Amino acid sequence: MWPRVPWSGALRDEWGRPGRARRLGSSPRSRVWRVALPDRTVVVKQVVDGVGADERYAREVAALRLAARADPPVVPALLGADPVARVLVLEHVEHRPPAGDWIVGYAGALARLHATARPDDAGALPRWRGPGRADADAFLGLADALGVPVASGVVGELHGLVERLGRAEGYALLHGDPCPGNDLHTASGVRFIDFEQASLGNGLTELAYLRIGFPTCWCVTSAAEPLLRRAESAYGDAWRAATGSEAPGDLTDACAGWLLRGDGLVERARREGADHLARVPRRDWTWGTATARERLVHRLGVVAGMTAGDGPLGGLGGLSAAMRRSMLVRWPGLRPVPAERPERSRAAIRARRGPGRTGGGAAG
Repeated sequence: MWPRVPWSGALRDEWGRPGRARRLGSSPRSRVWRVALPDRTVVVKQVVDGVGADERYAREVAALRLAARADPPVVPALLGADPVARVLVLEHVEHRPPAGDWIVGYAGALARLHATARPDDAGALPRWRGPGRADADAFLGLADALGVPVASGVVGELHGLVERLGRAEGYALLHGDPCPGNDLHTASGVRFIDFEQASLGNGLTELAYLRIGFPTCWCVTSAAEPLLRRAESAYGDAWRAATGSEAPGDLTDACAGWLLRGDGLVERARREGADHLARVPRRDWTWGTATARERLVHRLGVVAGMTAGDGPLGGLGGLSAAMRRSMLVRWPGLRPVPAERPERSRAAIRARRGPGRTGGGAAG
C-alpha cells in the first residue's frame, strides 16, 4: 500500500481536509500525490528520509521562493509547507506533450528561472561546484587507457579550465537537475519542478545541457545544430530581457566541464567517490536511454567540435576527437544518442537497449 498523504493539522487548518489523492511517479527520494482539496487540486510532495533529506528539502523551498519572482511564472506556486514532515504543497499545473522544437521554449524559460536570483541572494543556496583537478586527471587516465597520446599543453589546458569554472562569475538560480521530466510544458509556458539540487552559479552551466546531452539526466538528446542555435539565442534574449545585460560565462568551457565529470555517467545514487571514467574501458552499462560509452562518445564529439582550432582548449579538442575515434573503433556497435526527447517509460528504454544490454535505473 502507498503511504497516506502526509497532511498535518496546520495544513488542514489552512486548506481543509484532503479528498481523493492519486500517487504520481517520482524519484526514490520523494513521494508525490495529486490531491483534491475543497476548492482546488494541488500537488503534495514529501522528501523522504535518507542522506541529506533535510538539506534537499531546504534547497527546494529556498529555490521555489526565489523562482516565484518570475512573471510569467517558471515554477508552480508554493502554497504551503510543513518542514517537520518535509512536505510541500504546490500549485497543480497541467502538462501537455512538448512540441518538436521544445528546447527553444525550454531555454527561454531556463534563462528566466536563472535570472530570478540576485547578487544579494548569496547564501540562500550553496554555490555550484564544478569539476576539480581529480576529474581532469581521471579524464587523462581514460585517454591513456584508450591508447590515445596526450599532446603537450593539454594538462595545462585542463587545469586552466578547472580554475576558470571554479571562479566563473554569476549568481543565477541553478535548477541542479533540469532534465526532461522536470519541466512541465503548459499552455502558458514551461515550468520547472524538483529543485532538491538547486544552487547559485553561472547559468551557462545549465544551458550547456542542450549541447552536451543532459549530463545529470536519465535521458540524453542530441538536437540538430539549427535547433540548438535557436535555443541558445532564446536563452540569451530572455536573459537580456530579464537583466538588461549579457549572460556571463563561456558555453564552451561549460560543455568541456561536463565532459570531465565521470559522475555524469551514472544515476545520482552512485555518484561521488568513484572514478567512473576508469570503468569505461572495462565494461559498458546502461542508464536510461543510452549507455555510458554512448554518452561519452557524444560528449567527446561535442567538445571536439566546439574547441577545434588554436583557442584556449585547442589541445583538448584534438584529444577529444582522437578519444572518440578510438572508442568507435574499439566498440563499433555504439549507437548515436537519441535525437528526440523520449517518453519516460521503462518499456521504451528496454526497447532501445535491445538484447544483451546491461541494467541501470531510469531515475536521474
